[in-house]
Amino acid sequence: MDVISKDMPIGEVVEKYPQTVEVFLRHGLMCFGCAVARFENLEQGAMAHGINVELLLKDLNAAVPQASASN
Repeated sequence: MDVISKDMPIGEVVEKYPQTVEVFLRHGLMCFGCAVARFENLEQGAMAHGINVELLLKDLNAAVPQASASN
């Protein structure tokens, strides 16, 4: 099961999983540090920047240890 979903706020993803910053940068989504990131979810951010949300999610979840999903 994926830990990160497209409806999660960008800021929450970065806060919980700091290792995802590299993935955001690789995909060209640099807004994780701005104020909007706290309110904008992954899907909204990806769409606003012309990024494939499904591919972004795949890479974000690959960067996060899946063991944390079964706490």
